[in-house]
Amino acid sequence: MSADNHSSEAHDAHHDADHGAHDGHDHGSFKTYMIGFVLSVILTAIPFGLVMTGVLPTQATALIVMGLAVVQIVVHMIYFLHMNTKSEGGWTMLALIFTIIVVVIALSGSLWVMYHLNTNMMPTHEMSGMG
Repeated sequence: MSADNHSSEAHDAHHDADHGAHDGHDHGSFKTYMIGFVLSVILTAIPFGLVMTGVLPTQATALIVMGLAVVQIVVHMIYFLHMNTKSEGGWTMLALIFTIIVVVIALSGSLWVMYHLNTNMMPTHEMSGMG
């Protein structure tokens, strides 16, 4: 066996082991990371500009900021966490859906409780005039 043959076999073995370690998952390229980075910067700069300039009413600004935050979460999941329906046999997507359901239940329940506590527990103006 010559030195060239041995180095070629070692390279092939290393190449095969490298692909086996990834289990066929795509870990992104420089291009996809840059796309994700540029989208993240844009999705951060737009709400920052809206808040700093105050060109829109407060409620509209808040809705736009929240909407762009959701879009940014999706960008991060796709471009940086490499989540898709095929990774881990679909289990990561199932875990994400379960997490979203739990968060929605917790947030909506908390808002419902706080609203009803505010409505039912805060003194009204008529009561303050009685004393």
